[in-house]
Amino acid sequence: MKTLTLPGSNQLRSAAPIALLIVFTLFLSACGGESTEALPNTSSGSNTISYSGPAPATADIQSFKLNVWDNLVQDNRCGSCHGAGGQSPTFVDQNNINSAYAQARTIVDLTAPSQSRMVTKVAGGHNCWTGSDVVCGNILTTYISKWADGAEGSVKTVELQAPVLKSPGSTIAFPEGSSAFGSTVYPVLRTYCAECHGDGGQTPYVASDNVDIAYQQSQSRIDLNSPENSRFVVRLRRDFHNCWANGGETDCDWSAGMMQMAIEQFAEPLSPEPVDPALVASRALVLDSDGLLANSGGRFEDNIVALYEFQSGQGQIAYDTSGASTPLDLTLSGNVDWVLGWGINIGPEVKPESAPVIPAGKAQGSTASSSKLHSLLTGSGEYAIEAWVAPGNITQEDARIITYSGSSTARNVTLSQTLQRYEVLHRSTTSDENTPFATQDGDQLLQATLQHVVVNYSPGTGRQIYVNGEHSGDLDPDDPGLFSDWDDSFALVLGNETDGRSPWQGVIRMVAFHNRALTSEQVKTNYDVGVGQKFYLLFGVSHLIDVPESFIVFDVSVFDNYSYRFTEPFFISLDETAQPSGIALEGMRLGINGKEATVGQAWANLKVTLDSNAYEPGKGQPLSRLGTIIALENGPDSDEFFLTFDRLGSSTFSRTEPPLTGTVAPTILERPSDIGMKTFDEINESMARMTDIPSTTPAVADTFKTVKQQLPTVENIEGFLSSHQMAITQVAIQYCDVLVSDAQRRQDFFPGFDFSAPAATAFEHGGESLITGPLLARFVGDNLGSQPSTETIETEVGGLIKQLALCGGDTCPADRTATIVKASCAAVLGSATTLVQ
Repeated sequence: MKTLTLPGSNQLRSAAPIALLIVFTLFLSACGGESTEALPNTSSGSNTISYSGPAPATADIQSFKLNVWDNLVQDNRCGSCHGAGGQSPTFVDQNNINSAYAQARTIVDLTAPSQSRMVTKVAGGHNCWTGSDVVCGNILTTYISKWADGAEGSVKTVELQAPVLKSPGSTIAFPEGSSAFGSTVYPVLRTYCAECHGDGGQTPYVASDNVDIAYQQSQSRIDLNSPENSRFVVRLRRDFHNCWANGGETDCDWSAGMMQMAIEQFAEPLSPEPVDPALVASRALVLDSDGLLANSGGRFEDNIVALYEFQSGQGQIAYDTSGASTPLDLTLSGNVDWVLGWGINIGPEVKPESAPVIPAGKAQGSTASSSKLHSLLTGSGEYAIEAWVAPGNITQEDARIITYSGSSTARNVTLSQTLQRYEVLHRSTTSDENTPFATQDGDQLLQATLQHVVVNYSPGTGRQIYVNGEHSGDLDPDDPGLFSDWDDSFALVLGNETDGRSPWQGVIRMVAFHNRALTSEQVKTNYDVGVGQKFYLLFGVSHLIDVPESFIVFDVSVFDNYSYRFTEPFFISLDETAQPSGIALEGMRLGINGKEATVGQAWANLKVTLDSNAYEPGKGQPLSRLGTIIALENGPDSDEFFLTFDRLGSSTFSRTEPPLTGTVAPTILERPSDIGMKTFDEINESMARMTDIPSTTPAVADTFKTVKQQLPTVENIEGFLSSHQMAITQVAIQYCDVLVSDAQRRQDFFPGFDFSAPAATAFEHGGESLITGPLLARFVGDNLGSQPSTETIETEVGGLIKQLALCGGDTCPADRTATIVKASCAAVLGSATTLVQ
């Protein structure tokens, strides 16, 4: 089989393709209390084995020892079978590292580590030491890749390989309407699954009141070709997931049989969709079986100490596949669901009407295994936390995405979300662990879409935040410090705090801890590589043009549980001597399960010529920079893809476009409000002018700096939040405190008022009006179209003064009068009279 190096890749670490499965939410208990939760230690339990044989003969053998032999020699890995005198190959020979090296070279491929016989054997089920064969394969790939990084002459590439060629049109597709589903599978789901997976419950909403929603969310969990392999059936039969009663007793086989029978009834009348013979069609491919896995060439990973790619796709453990020290595996609990294409979806607390409460989701490591972060990060004095995340919304506040902490107030380092900003809290000798360093609200860098986020810390730069490869521009206000106060009893948590009090909602596709800060170039490189399970699909077109072994290649990934992403198409021949010449390509479209996709046809207007002038042997000819999303139907192990062309070479298809629909009347939008609100800088300047207190006054400036990101950033009155009012109140209190605490300023502002009089009498005999009068005159506007009357405001402020002047029968403190004036001042200054414009 001929292969060619894929352009632009320099590393391959991922295991062979597997058929990913979707799982329902795991009903596990949540954490509670103020201290770190003690979860099981999921480390491998490896024991260090001392080597006393001959020294490594070369630097490459030394690299093999450090990266492979040291990690596999233990009896609970490979040492019990493949050591000295054991089963061939003896690649962990404890007596002679040079012999072990020679044996290892027979079962590894340093140019493509994931294709090594050592990896494929274990990934296929041979003596894996974790709960997932895929994870063991990934860990071995990591070990071999680190060895290959130092191997003389090693070239780490992704290679294209020709798939098995077959014509399209053998896959059963889901009906467009939900009526058949509604009379077969849906009644079973509604009867037995609605308590948890109905509207208002947890995802997936397969038992929604709306049958169309239930149908959409159920399709990826149904295998029309093999109903017994449907996720609905497997979840009951194998995982014993909320089975129901048969004659009074729970029976999972009976439950799974009922579900399988319903799916069989749904699938029975369906037949494969024939492909229109007039179409100019490529050969067909199925993602899982025909795709060439393409992860994660080109990533910078030299200093990774913990890595989560969520490749297992099932179970209750998210495995650390970094291969560094003791693995820091995470236990999933609460409302957590696996996402197709590698990832986890962390959901909120769910309170079904007649079922136990499902806590907010999270993934948490044990304190023992989490301690490796303490030792490896404090040892270097710097770190980078890298993640691919898709926040569920932009309204979450104090929501922990990633935290290495002990409670909501005790941490070593945390990445958090508050509205549209990313926040970083960390403990050092110069930083307060609960004071966030954050992106600016006005920048709105945090969006409810998939984003690459990197948090850097080094003594030279302090904290930095990168979003989608770009530095946020924010500068750490704290001087660089040391990690000498870090606590090694804390735990790593994704999606919440250890005490469960700061839940975050969204999807996490990848998390990596580096014990060195990343450079800007390394951040950009890792962003460009992307995330998740990615494949190269090679659509054969040799039968349409006179170029041997010719293919149109796409970068394809499972975008989420409901769609696929196709990007970066290019043409290539795997025959190194072949080149195209003057071949026209027009109107390329994607087909799925016997028909052209109804949406997502980004290349329908493509018009290029395949020619040697644009073609480079070994790299091919790029066709387009566009990408698209198309709907998932049966799932990545069943959906069959193909391409169609209006013209390719001498083959043409005469396409009749559907008539244009009639003009649709534009939507009439509501007239925006005439009332707006001031933004943070305007509020600060207004308060400074109304009180005659300069905004540069240290106490005022410090408060404004602290709450600035909590103040309004846009003038839309409909975007006003309770958090805005809290921040406005804090700034108003500080201005009024400075005003009233200065004897000269307060006399100028409140002439004639006796601040030395006790609170019980100071506001009598006209004293109250000496306070309310100046406040209304200075803080409240005149002649506005809509505003409360002067009498109304005086009554409200007067009532506050009278309430505060009551000291419960006891003598009020000497400074009570000044305190009441400060409170009255802040109440008016921090009201809508300042905010609204």
